[in-house]
Parts: sequence; structure tokens; C-alpha cells
Amino acid sequence: MTQAVIDLDANATTRPLPEVVEVVARHLRDTAGNPGSRHALGRRARRVLEDSREAIAAVLGADPEEVVFTSGGTEANNLAVFGLARGGGPQRTILLTPGEHPSVLEACRVLQARGWSLAYFPLDDQGRIADFPRHAGPLDQVRLAAVILAHNETGVIQDVAPLADACRERNIPLHLDAVQAVGKIPVNFHALGAATLSFGAHKFHGPRGIGGLLIRRGTVLAPLLVGGHQEQARRAGTEAVPLIAGMAAALELWARQQAQRTAHLTALRDRLQAQLLDRCAPAVIQGERAPRLPNTLNIAFPGVDGEALLVALDLEGICCSLGSTCASGSMEPAPVLIAMGCPPEISRASVRFSLSIENSVEHIDFAVERIAAAVARLRNAGGMAR
Repeated sequence: MTQAVIDLDANATTRPLPEVVEVVARHLRDTAGNPGSRHALGRRARRVLEDSREAIAAVLGADPEEVVFTSGGTEANNLAVFGLARGGGPQRTILLTPGEHPSVLEACRVLQARGWSLAYFPLDDQGRIADFPRHAGPLDQVRLAAVILAHNETGVIQDVAPLADACRERNIPLHLDAVQAVGKIPVNFHALGAATLSFGAHKFHGPRGIGGLLIRRGTVLAPLLVGGHQEQARRAGTEAVPLIAGMAAALELWARQQAQRTAHLTALRDRLQAQLLDRCAPAVIQGERAPRLPNTLNIAFPGVDGEALLVALDLEGICCSLGSTCASGSMEPAPVLIAMGCPPEISRASVRFSLSIENSVEHIDFAVERIAAAVARLRNAGGMAR
């Protein structure tokens, strides 16, 4: 008999909803033209493309012409960092947090190797930018700032308004990595005041392989991919119309169901948190006093090795994570937790549970029983798997 598997790793990816799969399949079957072609098939594909662009812009508080489609969040983040860096201005410093997603952090490090300087906002013990702007340092040499809007590992949501105001006053483009935020919390691009904002469909029950970058009107941004006029010459390559239509469908579904989804996920997250604090004491919630995504719980079990717990839970049919999937394989403590002042032994004992709308109360209760048993077993064994 096949063992039941409970997916509590939704920040890694989510399964496309049936309505989304139907949209993608329909356009794979019926939308045959290249949207760049001028004949009837091309015009039909262009209409689907532009309708999808308008739908996404409406949900995200942007203008349709500010939406540029990419292959996903990683490409969108790379396009923002490299594109803004090359877009103009003599400054050679990038301002960011030490907890940025690897697709932002590694792009910045590539520029650092080319002679750019990186300056980091300090984080407080809840994972929030600490006392901006006093700790930001001089901003006159900053070419761009990059901040993750909602953290993929802790779920902490940044208040970016002070930073956006400071950047706007100094004409510094601000990039927001909103890959974990879009489809989980309301995001209004114009209200946030950023120059660019990234998102990826597979984080909100859309198809994999598609995402986008919002680029504020007037922002100077050099393309990463050249060789075509697509996406206002900001991203060359034939647009993946079926995936784009599926992404628009997924985002519109979220917008219609936002209140119900938020209530459902918050209740499940709080139930999981309360039961683990009760059954697995001592335990530490990362970012507990900060605003967090409704679906994300990062919890440390002192005396337990997180990697060993991950393996033990996998054997029990519980899927969870140590943090960013894009940084998996690293045995080092998560940089964001270290930046929060978390001791290395607590960082290594931390596990991320992230929920989706496909989870239920029964899933949570099933998981708690197995998590509590695994934590007790590992503590009795000295923290490591036996």
C-alpha cells in the first residue's frame, strides 16, 4: 500500500490547480500562432497574450505595459539586478539584505567580482530591516537597492515604504523580489513605489517555467536576452502563450479567493505552530513577532539536527524543507537566520513548513504526530538520525 505523502513545502513549489491546467492545455491545443506574426493565427495568440498581461497587471496594481514576461522568478530577479545595474548612472554600489534569495544574491556577487561594492542592511532579530535609514550608510554611491518583500525561508514581510521613499528621493531604483509574496498577500506595484518587482507562477498554483518582472514606466533597464523585439525589447524570445495564460488564470483565481485562502492558510499555520510548540518544547519560532506570510512557519527544535529531522520526516511521508530550494545542498546555516542573530546551533535546528490551499486540518494533525515523534526520537539519540 502506498504511504500517504503530506506536502508541507509549498514555498518550494505548488501544484497547478485543475482550472489552470485546463487553460494551459486548451491553449497548447488551440493557440497555434506566434504572437509576433501578423497573420490570423498570430493575431489570435497576441490577443491571448495581451489579455493575460492586462489581467496580471490589474491584480498587481500595475499598467499592462509594465509587465514583462520571463521564464520564472530567477530570470526576473537576474533581469532586474543586471538590467538596472547596466541601465545607467556612474554609481557602483548595490544595497541589499543578507537574506536575499540566491537569484538576487548571486547576481549581485557576479557584479561584485566585476568591481561593484555590496552594502547590506542589518536585520533585527525578527528578520526585519533594522532602523532604516540610520543604518543604511551613505546612499550617494548606491546604484540600486534590492529587497525580498516576503522571505522564502521565514515568511517575514518587510515594510519597504521607508526604503522606497528614500530611494525615490535619491533616484535610486528599488527592486522587490516578490516571488513568495505574489499570490499569498496583496501586492500593489504602484503603491509599493519600486522600480521593478519579480514574481513566478509556480508559487501560486500556476504552471512552472513562467513568471514576470514589473518595470515601472521610465525605468532604464538593459535586457539580459537579446535577438528579438519581444516584451518591448526587454526580453527576447517567443512568448510562451499557454503558460502565460495559465499564470494569469492562477493569479485571477487567487484574487477572487484571497480572503478565503488567507483565512484557511492562517488557521492551518497557527494550528501547526501551536501544536508543535506544545508537543515539541522547547521550540523557537523564527520571526514570530514580525508580519509573516499566512502559510509559512520556520521553527527550530533545539537539540535536533535539521537535516536529520528532514530525512526522518521524509521517511514518514512529510515533505518540508530547511530553507530555499535554490540553496539546497548547503550544510551551512541559513544566511538570513545568522543575520537575525540566531546562534548557529539554532539555525541548524530550524525547519521550514510552508502550506498550500490543498492542505487540510487532517494533514496538519497527521503531520504533528509524526513531527513530534521524530523530534523526540532524535533528541533521545543526541540530535542525529540513528
